Amino acid sequence: MTEIIIATGNPGKAKEFRKMFDDLGIIVTCLADHWNPVPGIAETGSTFYENAKIKADWVYENTSGVWALADDSGLEVDALSGAPGVFSARYSGEGATSAGNNEKLLYELRDVHGENRTARFKCVLVLRTGIDTYITAAGVCEGRIIDKPAGNNGFGYDPLFIPDGFDKTFAQLGSADKNSISHRGRALKNLYEQLAR
Repeated sequence: MTEIIIATGNPGKAKEFRKMFDDLGIIVTCLADHWNPVPGIAETGSTFYENAKIKADWVYENTSGVWALADDSGLEVDALSGAPGVFSARYSGEGATSAGNNEKLLYELRDVHGENRTARFKCVLVLRTGIDTYITAAGVCEGRIIDKPAGNNGFGYDPLFIPDGFDKTFAQLGSADKNSISHRGRALKNLYEQLAR
């Protein structure tokens, strides 16, 4: 039976992946199942793909070749030339918090209004399955940034992001609705389809 190690210490994220791969007969574990303490893998890439690949490579190379899956994702705002991008989690600097990141984003967009606040969440998944073998998948969710937070579900920039076709933020949508249209949900579906072939 194939095992995939998800390059995250977050058991919630591993659970999300586990549900999807269960019917393919794939065992899903995460960093916390193999290392104590959980290693911090530096994300030094300049793109989501590079960061995901760095994490997948680290896990693969430190487990004698167990399949390794990593993701990197973030928010791109058109009016900010694609920022925060790969710096989404640490946008407000050292020790960044979701509240601090959201505050900085709203400050940067203070003179940008209405239709000019377009943005997207992007997720890239990289699964390393061999010495030079990778499967990649991506997902995008287009939307816009509102001018003050709304909703208590979700995390990160969810209270500021309204996906196209909706009138509620990610933080106001139920998890089933969000997962069906989210960047990570779309990337996972893409990866699942490739593995199921």
